[in-house]
Amino acid sequence: MWIGIAILLLLLWAGGFLAFHVAGFLIHILLILAVVSFVIHFITGRRTAV
Repeated sequence: MWIGIAILLLLLWAGGFLAFHVAGFLIHILLILAVVSFVIHFITGRRTAV
């Protein structure tokens, strides 16, 4: 789940950075959220149902 959120946020960041260069603050917030999502994903690891 976290990896999907991170990929989505990275795509939104890249698209926003290329298309809407005006909203730089919000784009960088998306980038920070994507990095945090990646970190959480790698810290928690994969959890399997028992």
